[in-house]
Amino acid sequence: MNKRWQGALILILCAAVLTSCASERKGTLTIYAGLYEDHAIKVVEAFQKETGIKTSYVRMSGGEILARIRAERSAPKASVWYGGPADTFVQAKAEGLLAPYLSPNAKWIDEKYKDPDNYWIGVYVGALALVSNRKWLQDVGLSVPQTWEDLLNPKYKGMIVMADPRSSGTAYTILATLVQLWGEEKAFDYLKKLQGQVRSYTTSGSTPGRSVGMGEAGTAIMFAHDAVKFYKEGFRDLLIHYPGEGTGYEIGAMGMIRGGPNEKEAQTFIDWALTKQAQELGKQVGNYQWLTNREAVSPEEAVALEALSVVPYDQTWAGANRSRLIERWVKEVQGGR
Repeated sequence: MNKRWQGALILILCAAVLTSCASERKGTLTIYAGLYEDHAIKVVEAFQKETGIKTSYVRMSGGEILARIRAERSAPKASVWYGGPADTFVQAKAEGLLAPYLSPNAKWIDEKYKDPDNYWIGVYVGALALVSNRKWLQDVGLSVPQTWEDLLNPKYKGMIVMADPRSSGTAYTILATLVQLWGEEKAFDYLKKLQGQVRSYTTSGSTPGRSVGMGEAGTAIMFAHDAVKFYKEGFRDLLIHYPGEGTGYEIGAMGMIRGGPNEKEAQTFIDWALTKQAQELGKQVGNYQWLTNREAVSPEEAVALEALSVVPYDQTWAGANRSRLIERWVKEVQGGR
């Protein structure tokens, strides 16, 4: 073989190698995270290290994520929605904002934690609770509320904090819980009375717990696992009670955004996030939800739903009625503000 042909062969081989390398390059991934910042950071770091896929995240409350995906539907910026109550995912599915994906690792998740059409799947579970500051209540001479009805005691006026259901998945879970517990008319009659007791409404569902922990208010309505996190961080006066009449819960979900970039990488993330190892990352940074993977070891502090008096919470119904119930809450409870 003469030198001319040898040179051409070398060029062909180099081009083949470069093409092969290029085909193996991994894309990037952007996630909208509806869970705690420290949890999101831990997950992103572990996923990047294990897969080599460069990943970024934006942390928002569930309602904020839904609004962002709506606004971006013609040109999505993110590929995966990770964390936050499944109710909001149900609404996103109905609006055509999510894409179906059946992960091979979905076999490790019980059917009750999955969308039957594979638009979302649960990664954790947590129940609502009444979270109070023991010292604050003692200082003002009040006992700790232990039921929904207790919150209407005139002595608690101005001492309660909760989030706004327009932005917070936690707050919408509260609203949907009361409707499913008592029926819509009784629930809204209760919420109108509760309005007079509430000190403030926050954007995020976990913020009320920090406010109560710091002694700025007496009782928060929030997810119990968030309160456990604050207790572990040093707010030792926090007390957790599950309402005696029954409580609701969230299935913290995950789904793929329709039309989002880098679909292959998004699927890889979902597969990975359903594994035992990925689900157990949260407790390493102080997150205490019950985990959905049957093989995963939930935190010792997590409480299984089976140990509580929970309402028969229908995620599908809650998601389908989310816009209507929030609009009614704004009109009748907030006076249209």
